[in-house]
Amino acid sequence: MSEIHRFGDDELSATVSEAGAELQSLQDASGQEWLWQAGPAWPRRAPILFPIVGKLPGDVLRHDGRAYRMTQHGFARDRTFAWIRRDRTGAALRLCDDEATREVFPFPFTLDVAWEVAQGALSCSVTVSNSGPTTLPFSLGAHPAFAWPLPGAPLAEGHSLSFPDFREENLHARRLNGGLLDSAEIIPLADGVLPLHPDLFEADAIVLPAFPGRLIRYSAPGGTALEMAWDGYGDLGIWSRPGAAFLCIEPWNGTAAPLGWDDAFSTKPGVTLLDPGGSRVFRWFVRFNPRPG
Repeated sequence: MSEIHRFGDDELSATVSEAGAELQSLQDASGQEWLWQAGPAWPRRAPILFPIVGKLPGDVLRHDGRAYRMTQHGFARDRTFAWIRRDRTGAALRLCDDEATREVFPFPFTLDVAWEVAQGALSCSVTVSNSGPTTLPFSLGAHPAFAWPLPGAPLAEGHSLSFPDFREENLHARRLNGGLLDSAEIIPLADGVLPLHPDLFEADAIVLPAFPGRLIRYSAPGGTALEMAWDGYGDLGIWSRPGAAFLCIEPWNGTAAPLGWDDAFSTKPGVTLLDPGGSRVFRWFVRFNPRPG
């Protein structure tokens, strides 16, 4: 059984597992749970996606003329991380390449994940480092699933998303076909607000490549809300399963491969290329019931 670590402050407590460095619980001071607690509709809570986001054609990663089996969202979510630090306010965990990872991903890397609670907010910082002698191609994604309905809201109806730093009237989305990026879709906003309903996800996730916003507010009728911000990530996914009691808000750096593309992984649209010895830091933050404005 995987070890877990619980930490927090007077406003917020969180639990993280060594399995996938995955967030397991996120509770407010009254003990209400804001994170989806897994279940038949989806058995995960908040996986970290690495070294790919989404799918590659045929679940194959191509490099230097060889084909490697790489399944959806990569392997980090299914690996045991090493504890680097565990204390009252957070935890740090690490995953490095090994013989098993090199069988499917022939690149040296270090993946450091740091979780912290401070002043009633949770932060997740992920650092990708290239410990090898050649360029490291990768994608990285966060995939937290929040409760829908939110705590205190009796029904799922009436929930919405708003984008305080996004000024356009429409979301310019892509949809998935067999897990690969396919058709474009314009999703209109109503005064900057996207009303949430299960039909939005009949065609799978809403994918927003090169999304310019860095802030999203998820609200229920009556004022209950959470606010999520991020930096370092350049894309966004929004997903649920119709009828399931969760909503995933997913800052990504990279997306699934476009339908029709099938080439070397380092040439995939949206992939990040990291020089030897280099590092990139990606962060996201969440706070409950933030003040409007």
